[in-house]
Amino acid sequence: MIPRKCAALGTALLAAGVLATTPHDAAAAEKTCPYTSSTDRPTLTYVDTGRSVKQAQCLSNVWGGVPKLAVDGVFGPATSKKIIWIQGCHGLTRTGIVDEDTWQVLYHPALDCYDPYPK
Repeated sequence: MIPRKCAALGTALLAAGVLATTPHDAAAAEKTCPYTSSTDRPTLTYVDTGRSVKQAQCLSNVWGGVPKLAVDGVFGPATSKKIIWIQGCHGLTRTGIVDEDTWQVLYHPALDCYDPYPK
C-alpha cells in the first residue's frame, strides 16, 4: 500500500515538474550550457553578473525545478532562490552562494528532489 502511494506521489510530482529527471554529466552539460567550461567554477554570490552566472542558471534549468530561470547572467533574487533550493535538495548548507560544492551538484545532480520549491 505505501509503495503504491509513494509511486503515485512520485508520478504526480514528475508530471508537475517538481522532480528533476534529467541526468547529465559535465561533458553533456557543456554542450547544453556552453557559457563557460566545466572547469571554470568561480564563487558566485548575489548581484554577480557574467558568463559564469549564465552557466549556473542554465545548469539549474537543465536539472529541473520550477520555475525555469532566465539565463540573463544576473544573479538576482530568482537565481538566489533556486540555488538555495538546489543546495537543500542535495544536503548542502543553504547559503545561496555558488561555491565548489554547489558547482559539483549543478554538474552532477541527484536525480530527484522531494523538497517543495519555495513560494
